[in-house]
Amino acid sequence: MYIVKAETNQVEKITDISIRAFETDVNVGGAKGDCPPDFDSVEWHKQMASEGHLYQAMIGKDLVGAAIVFPDETEKSIYIGRIFIDSVYHRKGYGIQLMDCIEKNFPCATEFNLDTPCWNKRTNAFYKKLGYQIIKVEDGFNFYRKIKKRIDMRNAVMKFDGTQKSIRLSKSSWL
Repeated sequence: MYIVKAETNQVEKITDISIRAFETDVNVGGAKGDCPPDFDSVEWHKQMASEGHLYQAMIGKDLVGAAIVFPDETEKSIYIGRIFIDSVYHRKGYGIQLMDCIEKNFPCATEFNLDTPCWNKRTNAFYKKLGYQIIKVEDGFNFYRKIKKRIDMRNAVMKFDGTQKSIRLSKSSWL
């Protein structure tokens, strides 16, 4: 899977995927119609795309989902507004791949934040599985954060076949 900023000609298809994805929330504790604001709005998704926040998730040439992402000006703190995978692709690991793509797309980020309704058993278990921790509960939502730790590789030492060699890297690497 890979993500790219959403193409304008894909917004209607992305909106259809959003509708199919969020309408399945009734299966995990939500009431009918208990969906995020504007999940079914083509205009809102167009706005998110024009502002550079809407990313399309691709498997080869197939559009399988999307994410709405808000980096701060330094790209060190990322707020994930929502992710969604087409319901025909649920339970195939694509959500995990999408979250991994988001994290890799912002290599300088040290924290990722998001929220999800308390009642949604599926998303709460999903984010916990990915290492996100609840930082607060408010107005029926769990607010999650994942901190990325960095290893300073400037003075790292590697062993090759029993011999020691120093390596110097200009950037840090993730844990």
